[in-house]
Amino acid sequence: MASPLKPMLSTLLLLAIAFPNCLAKSKPSLSGKQAIHHAIGRLAHDIEIPKRNKPKFQPSPWKEAHATFYEGGSGTFGGACNYKDVAGQGYGMNTAALSSVLFKNGQACGACFEIKCADNPQWCKLGQPSLIVTATDHCPPNPSLPNDNGGWCNVPREHFDVAKPVFSQLAEYEAGIIPIQYRRVPCQKQGGIRFTILGNPWFYQVIVWNVGGAGDVVGVQVKGDDKLKWTQMERDWGTTWKTSAILLGESLSFRVSASDDRDSTSWHVTPKNWQFGQTYEGKNFK
Repeated sequence: MASPLKPMLSTLLLLAIAFPNCLAKSKPSLSGKQAIHHAIGRLAHDIEIPKRNKPKFQPSPWKEAHATFYEGGSGTFGGACNYKDVAGQGYGMNTAALSSVLFKNGQACGACFEIKCADNPQWCKLGQPSLIVTATDHCPPNPSLPNDNGGWCNVPREHFDVAKPVFSQLAEYEAGIIPIQYRRVPCQKQGGIRFTILGNPWFYQVIVWNVGGAGDVVGVQVKGDDKLKWTQMERDWGTTWKTSAILLGESLSFRVSASDDRDSTSWHVTPKNWQFGQTYEGKNFK
C-alpha cells in the first residue's frame, strides 16, 4: 500500500510557500515560521508511521575452523558466561568454549552454532549429521605455545573447544583436534527469556539466559513501575549485567537487545516484592 507521507509532505511544502504572503496580509499574532511549525506539528502528531518488523535471525554462511574437546560437567561448562548449570538451564551438554576471536569478551555467550567435522575421513564419523552447540565458555589463548601446536585458541584462530560428549559425536577421541565447518544459526528455546536477580540493595546483577533468536545479548535495559525510568545496564561479565540504580520495591520490566538489532521487551516481569536469588520469566524473541 502506498505511503501517505509523500502527499502530506508535499502539502506542507505548499503551505510553507503560501503562508508568508497570506500571513503578511492578515497580520496574525504568530510569525509565518511559527504558524508553519504549528501546522506541521499538528499534522505530524496525527500521522501514524507503521512499524517495521525486523526479519528473524538467519543462518550465516559456512566458515572453517577447528575443534578440540574438554572434560567437565553440567556445572562447569558455563564457565566464563556464568551459566550456573547448563543442563538445568536448558542448554544441555551441547556446549562450546570459543576462542577469543569468536567469544568477543562475552558478547557471544548464548549464541548458537551448527558445526560438522570436515575433510578428515580418518577421524570424522561417517554419516554423522551436523550438531548445534551453544557458546557457554571462553577458550583462553596460550601464548607460550605456537598457534598450530597447542595454542589452538590463540588470536587470530577461530576455534571451538567443545564438551567431550559433543566431540565424540563428530569424531574419534584419538584425533585430538579436527577441522570443522561452522555457522551461526537461530537458537530454539522453550519458554521466555529468564532473568535471575542477584546482588544487594545497593548493587544489582541480572543474569539473562534462555535467549532465543540470535541468542547473544548486546544490551539490557531495566525499568520500574514507579520511580525508575528506562536505565541501561552494563555487562559485568558473560551473561551477567549490572547496575547501581535502585530496583527494590518496583515491578521490573526488561528490554533485551540482540546482535541482529532486534529487541524484546518484557513488561512487569517481577512483582513489586521480588526477591534476590529468584528467576523470573519474560518474553522471548520469536
